[in-house]
Amino acid sequence: MIIDTSCYPTNLVDLAWRHDGEPFTGERLIQMMDGPYMVNGKPRRIDKAFIQPPQGNTIYTWTDGEKTGRESIDAYMAYTLELVQRYPDRLIGCFVYNPRCGVQNGVEAIERYVKEHGFKMVQFQANMHAYRPDRALDWLRPALQKCAELGVLVKLHTGDGPYSIPTEWVPMIKEFPTVNFIMAHFGVQTGGVYCFEPFQLAMDLPNVYCESGWCLQSRIVEFAKVLPKRKILYGSDTPPNEPGMWLRLLEVLCFEPPQGLNLDEDTLEEYLGNNVARMVGLETSPPPRSVDEAQAYLRAHRTNNHDTR
Repeated sequence: MIIDTSCYPTNLVDLAWRHDGEPFTGERLIQMMDGPYMVNGKPRRIDKAFIQPPQGNTIYTWTDGEKTGRESIDAYMAYTLELVQRYPDRLIGCFVYNPRCGVQNGVEAIERYVKEHGFKMVQFQANMHAYRPDRALDWLRPALQKCAELGVLVKLHTGDGPYSIPTEWVPMIKEFPTVNFIMAHFGVQTGGVYCFEPFQLAMDLPNVYCESGWCLQSRIVEFAKVLPKRKILYGSDTPPNEPGMWLRLLEVLCFEPPQGLNLDEDTLEEYLGNNVARMVGLETSPPPRSVDEAQAYLRAHRTNNHDTR
């Protein structure tokens, strides 16, 4: 099973990236997930994806001054919720916590979206929401306490200064040892290349995991040699990224050295989806053993055109 941990469908052009073209809707995302993508010579699809609003769309509601904190939260989460309800077999909800909409409002929303709507992940984006993770403890503790209580995954945007440098999260990671933290983008974004920080944190702390997307290919090989195999999770950050290139980043691990490390396909499948599946209570599955088996799976799980276009 292949599960993407980071996708951002939207029904309006992202308000921070201001990308060209039409909005990257949920239907466009599912069409892209269907691929097929060649992995070790076999056609595959991305079976499921965690989705959330683009981060730029999580700030305009509270800056326009016309909505209450709760209204702002429900406004920026509305399309994500709509998609999760429309495509429950493909899309998994990730709630975005913005403390500037009010800490209590955010904590209550975490509980509401998890308990009422089945969301399984919460993202923190300190750079976009402008707070220091190692200082804004009164904003973070209540939310992380609620995540611990509910047993949901926490994904941390990392790679940007000044507020999303991975080590800035260490105090909270250590304070909440029962929360599983995913270091999104492996510490690589526009602000810098901090990939050694998530790697070292994942080596030292049992509750830290690394999302593969954005990491340098040669560093992934280096890190995978020593990281426990449960610690690497596939993520593409789509859009702006295209998911196939990040599947390739992990597929290379199965190549011979020096580009790869002769990784076996079962372990690759752990990275591609089985690791995160176990973390959220989904059934795992082995990789297809032949081209025929992979093609049969795609035929059996083909998306109906009228459902996504």
